[in-house]
Amino acid sequence: MFLGKLVESQRDKVVAVETRNDCAVFFYHDNAKYREEEVPFTPMLLLSSPEQLSEFSGTATVTPLTGNMVFRFMAKFPNQKEYESALKFLRQNSRPFYLFRDLSRQILQQEETRLFSGMEFRELRRMQFDLEVRTTPGFEFPNPDREADEIVIISICDSTGYEQVLSQKTMSEKELIEAFVQTVAERDPDVIEGHNLCRFDLPYLETRAKRHKVKLALGRGGATVKSRSSRFNLAERIINYTRYDIFGRHVVDTLHLAMMYDVSNRNLESYNLKYLAKHFNFASEERTYIDGEKISEAWEHDREKLLAYALDDVRETRSLGALLSPSYFFQTSILPMSYQDVIIRGSGTSLDALFIAEYLKAGHSLPMPELPRPFAGALSRADKIGIFENVWHCDVRSLYPSILLASNWAPSRDVLKVFPRLLDALRTFRLEAKDAMRATYDLAEQKELAALQGTFKILINSFYGYLGFSQGAFNDYALAEQVTARGREILTLMLDFLTDSGANVLEMDTDGIYFQPPPTVADQAGFQQRIQAALPPGIEVELDATYAAMFSYKSKNYALLGYDNTVGITGAALKSRGLEPFQRSFISQLIELLLKRDFAKIPDLYYQMRDSIEQRKLPLSELAKSENLNDSLESYKRKLAAGTGRRSAAYELAIRSNRAYQSGDQVTYYLTGVKKKVSVVDNAKLLSDAPTEERDENIAYYLNKLDELYANFKEFLPEESNPLGI
Repeated sequence: MFLGKLVESQRDKVVAVETRNDCAVFFYHDNAKYREEEVPFTPMLLLSSPEQLSEFSGTATVTPLTGNMVFRFMAKFPNQKEYESALKFLRQNSRPFYLFRDLSRQILQQEETRLFSGMEFRELRRMQFDLEVRTTPGFEFPNPDREADEIVIISICDSTGYEQVLSQKTMSEKELIEAFVQTVAERDPDVIEGHNLCRFDLPYLETRAKRHKVKLALGRGGATVKSRSSRFNLAERIINYTRYDIFGRHVVDTLHLAMMYDVSNRNLESYNLKYLAKHFNFASEERTYIDGEKISEAWEHDREKLLAYALDDVRETRSLGALLSPSYFFQTSILPMSYQDVIIRGSGTSLDALFIAEYLKAGHSLPMPELPRPFAGALSRADKIGIFENVWHCDVRSLYPSILLASNWAPSRDVLKVFPRLLDALRTFRLEAKDAMRATYDLAEQKELAALQGTFKILINSFYGYLGFSQGAFNDYALAEQVTARGREILTLMLDFLTDSGANVLEMDTDGIYFQPPPTVADQAGFQQRIQAALPPGIEVELDATYAAMFSYKSKNYALLGYDNTVGITGAALKSRGLEPFQRSFISQLIELLLKRDFAKIPDLYYQMRDSIEQRKLPLSELAKSENLNDSLESYKRKLAAGTGRRSAAYELAIRSNRAYQSGDQVTYYLTGVKKKVSVVDNAKLLSDAPTEERDENIAYYLNKLDELYANFKEFLPEESNPLGI
């Protein structure tokens, strides 16, 4: 009901769109019914001048758009062949043109249709599958090019509750792959999910299918799978992966979903499926565990256990997808993009697609993006460090979106004012969705509405970031700078009020302040009203949380103790993945003792950890560091040869291993040796290469790390809680 008010769709229940024979094909799923609709499709692009195609020998229809922005002419072509010829011609011309590379986006824009419109997430047909592969003796990792490294199990389940395990217990590998293809056709899912699907399962399946000359016809109508190298941005990292396109269906890798979840939440220690199942509390109590390296052994000696293990994998993938996918599902019903692309593309690309679709619907020309430039950011500082009790948090609700709406600001080139209109609508619909969520007693409806309002929140908070999006047609760096400047002014008003009222300000972040209230203040609601009165109209403040204690370490690094005894830690210095797991565990326990002022237990905590390292009681995985390969191995080698790169333990280990590591993969290693100061690169060993009997980690090195870590907290410890005078 909310989404239809925001973006109108001419069709409901469309689950996919493709091109076929120069037509657009819409795929519908409505309960048990399935149908296709074929409509004419004329590919298009935007020109800055009609003369750009004056010497083009093909057929094109060029029409002007309203307004006089850069891209003010639309060129349409009778078929895809003419369209591709025009692209080739235009690329030889220096004048700019605007290209919509994804044809499904063009179709959704032209037909004013959105996928999943009129649907609930639970109606989406999602299938999960997973491979179990045996490995040739003497090799650590399976390789689909080795004849003996066969697929022995394909486990399958879907969102309807269907489950099946196909195995070589009753058929050959070729028959196994054929049975899987047949199952996909019979179950006819809208989405195919898997964990590490694009790096392992689909590439492996593709290679083995070619070996047996099996047509990997996983698409609707018997279409075969298509693959190509691709990449996507994940915060500051670029993830390279193999993109798979399956005709009439969407491919979703739950590994990507977990990685994107972690960008915002920063609380995952691993992206391993078993870890994620435990972290999100959907691991089965009867979960069967088998080390990845022992799949071959289990296949030979305990096949029933391996079959159960395989089924648990797809069940957990199904649960992970159900947890992390709904936001993307709802975004897809708003954006003129495929579900697969909404997941992979960032929020800047998504909003840009939304704005452009509105302009083209109005028949209006489009501007050229501004060139990127730096600008001043948000206000952030720690006024005090130490341990503080009775801490309140005062938060401005959606600070930057509120500033934009209160000031009626819009990007300078947004002449149709699409930006503020959609921002205001999203905020209104989010409040309506939250009210509806509170009003209903239907648990399924509550879950859907929670995901919906969460989607609105994500989009709302992306509007400010879009202003600084280098590829955004309506980006506006001057406005971005103006918004952050106004944000700093508002936080300063809050700060001045709190200071003048006698509050003890501890930490300021982008949109809120942690403080101890004045000694005479206990009424939170009344104090919130006083803060609100100090702020300009349109800016809403919320005294949203109170805490028993706060540990302030430095700016953007702090921990909070709730009145329910839970501890939340924020900041890279306190929980960075650059720290080994034992360090993160030690910091977490130490901070909890500091917050609870249980100083007497701190020496015991230190000595217990020291003893665990000295006596090799800790699992080796607690000492191992995990690093992501942001570059390919070839790029790393080139940079070293050119003198522009530095040696890295993770890359050196990846190169020496017999595994085909790719950019984005994770390497986990520990250090050997006997001295506390050693070369990390020269003493690193893959965790998977650790000896099974006599351990060889560098005890002196890890003890020194513990001591250095402890010393970082020296100023917060009473003298009697400082062992050995560290």
